[in-house]
Amino acid sequence: MNKITKSEQAWREQLDDEQYQVCRLKATERPFTGVYYANTTPGVYHCVACDVELFDTQSQFDAGCGWPSYSAPVRKDVVTETEDFTHGMHRTEVVCTRCDSHLGHVFLDGPQPTGLRYCINSVALRLEPRA
Repeated sequence: MNKITKSEQAWREQLDDEQYQVCRLKATERPFTGVYYANTTPGVYHCVACDVELFDTQSQFDAGCGWPSYSAPVRKDVVTETEDFTHGMHRTEVVCTRCDSHLGHVFLDGPQPTGLRYCINSVALRLEPRA
């Protein structure tokens, strides 16, 4: 996958303030406020910063956590997972492999068959509905 790198100024010009805060500065949107939290429209979620396909609505489930949750990305290589020790916690951060935008975190309490819960900020996503 070809990496996309831009200056912080270029990211600021491309993304709105909330997108920039989450994707580039690793902020988190407030729970139960994201546009995709309770989405029922079938489709594929793309990275808002670089447009790579990330998650399919077929893997979305209601985890009750306040953020859209998915059991798996569309392909393993579209997300990168790294250890995150911020806020006094030990978590696994999920970033877009193509542009390094912060997406959210992954937890080991999801449904089978993966057992994973990718807890992702709506603001980091763009839904492309199925035709």
